[in-house]
Amino acid sequence: MEHKVGKASDHGYQAVRDGIERKTLVYANRTLLTKFRLSKDQIVPLHKHPEEQTGYLVSGHLIMVIDGERYQLLPGDSWAIPGNVEHGAKPLEDSVALEVFSPPREDYKDG
Repeated sequence: MEHKVGKASDHGYQAVRDGIERKTLVYANRTLLTKFRLSKDQIVPLHKHPEEQTGYLVSGHLIMVIDGERYQLLPGDSWAIPGNVEHGAKPLEDSVALEVFSPPREDYKDG
């Protein structure tokens, strides 16, 4: 695989649901980096997927539930979620998070 470089842009976001959007920044053979913008009081419902997921809260304030445990996350906080573990989130204010998926989520490679 050749190397890739992602350039900063405010374009290319896709709606996940009302008030939540994602943008795939770059991906390689084993990882995929995504930026999420989450609007206050929207919900990321509990869900799970086979990919591992690690994340970093850039800005905002989230309540995240991972495997039934509730966490308050503030800028600079991070998380790691094994594959097939149920998780979800609620932003208490407008928030931005970066997340890495391994292996890459095929459904996120489109943008």
